[in-house]
Amino acid sequence: MNQFEDMQTFVRIVEAGSITKAAEQLNTAKSAVSRRLTELEKRLAVKLLIRTTRSQTLTNSGLSYYQQCLRIIDDVAEIESSIRDEHCALKGKIKLAAPLSFGLAHLGSALQQFNEIHPDIYFDIDFNDRKIDLIEEGFDLAIRISQLSDSNLMAKKLTKIHLVLCASPDYLKKYGMPKTPEDLLSNHKRLKYNTEPEYWQYTTQHNEIKKIKVPSAMSSNNGSFLMSSAIKGAGVIMCPDFLCYKAIRLGQLVPILNDYFRPKEIPAYAVYPENRHLSQRVRSLINFLGQYFGEKPYWLTP
Repeated sequence: MNQFEDMQTFVRIVEAGSITKAAEQLNTAKSAVSRRLTELEKRLAVKLLIRTTRSQTLTNSGLSYYQQCLRIIDDVAEIESSIRDEHCALKGKIKLAAPLSFGLAHLGSALQQFNEIHPDIYFDIDFNDRKIDLIEEGFDLAIRISQLSDSNLMAKKLTKIHLVLCASPDYLKKYGMPKTPEDLLSNHKRLKYNTEPEYWQYTTQHNEIKKIKVPSAMSSNNGSFLMSSAIKGAGVIMCPDFLCYKAIRLGQLVPILNDYFRPKEIPAYAVYPENRHLSQRVRSLINFLGQYFGEKPYWLTP
């Protein structure tokens, strides 16, 4: 049996829930399916399934192998379909990871438009701010808003995001409009994203780079919560413009100290594993998102 058939058999065992049911669906002997699984585990030198008389459970290696088998089988089906018909519609699943606030605010309409063009694409989306291991957890791609350091990932820039220092009009009326960064130390509080640096960096009128540590009123791992708190007057926030652009346009938040805290640009990337084939459906999505958001995204503040 070749490796691709091994993958298909293993996927069938996992999805059927037992070797017996898998054999029935494959219309073959249970002993043959069991033998193929044993030979597969021997060749890979890992245990893929923990089996008892009543149940089977994937090991960590088994889960990783299963997820990668699904992608490969899906990719092969797509390749064969494209050869049969050069104008065929894209089909299959795309497993995507995205930052929570960005994903909820901006991905919905983008993916809906992509689905209107390619209705046979199925999305499996994880909205989470944690750094996901794409290979280990079986993701096709992720959207990351940061400077990249992963040497085992390929990346394509989708758009740009700026950080804006702002506060609500009511907050500024109560505590005063700061004229210099040092004014933030006297009577102001900061709303801090958990992974944000302790110090805010700014540029003086003489182009010197300095840092300042503003006392925190609260910290959180959710940018939307912090922005909502800023609108209610809880403190000053260094907020990404994709999140606060509507509040700024509505006058709910006011940018402050622009001459010192010049909007810092952070790129948004689509990243994917370096060592695997990038399917046409994933490549098409990456290109679509790059065009949808672009170099001048709709949230760009004046």
